Amino acid sequence: MKRRFFSSALLATTAWLSALPAKAQWAFKAGKDYMVLDRPVPTDVGPGKVELLEFFWYSCPHCNAFEPAFAQWLKAAPKDVVVRRVPIAFRDDFAPQQRLFYTLEAMDLLGSLHAKVFHAVHDERLPLNTDAAILSWVEKQGVDKAKFSDIFKSFAVSTKIKKAVQLQNEFRIEGVPSLGVAGRYYIDGTSAGSMERALKVAESLLAQARTGK
Repeated sequence: MKRRFFSSALLATTAWLSALPAKAQWAFKAGKDYMVLDRPVPTDVGPGKVELLEFFWYSCPHCNAFEPAFAQWLKAAPKDVVVRRVPIAFRDDFAPQQRLFYTLEAMDLLGSLHAKVFHAVHDERLPLNTDAAILSWVEKQGVDKAKFSDIFKSFAVSTKIKKAVQLQNEFRIEGVPSLGVAGRYYIDGTSAGSMERALKVAESLLAQARTGK
């Protein structure tokens, strides 16, 4: 979903390409299929690793549609790829869902509840866009409400939210879902043609990043 559509809307695996010939890997074009950042964004994944960021918003229908394909892609992702999901905030009222994500991450509950958040919002029609709604929902999932609440309001989670906003700005995110590769490249469904193709572009760029090109 494009950034410019959020206000009006709310108010009114792909196969791994390393086996393909080198020529096929570099077939995607900068400025057409993906964007090269003017200023590379520092990554801290360590030597021999490459980073893939997924920018998303739980209430975005396009992110909801993309989630199963992305989750499946992750299962086959190469071991040297460090994947990080980044919840975005185009407005202040997105913040509760950012807190939800980072609290689930801190409690090691993303594996069991990340997809369930999408299901709750899009299939059960639960907005989960306020602190109270989120706390009520997680309690029904069997989560310790008091512990969740403490982490939800913690300085550590607030710090992660600030970092997420910083990344969102550095990658100039205009819509979600979208991908950031190696701190150098930005891809979304509009530029790539679809999010399925965006993953193929990302695979190519990850391979390219390994070569240092």
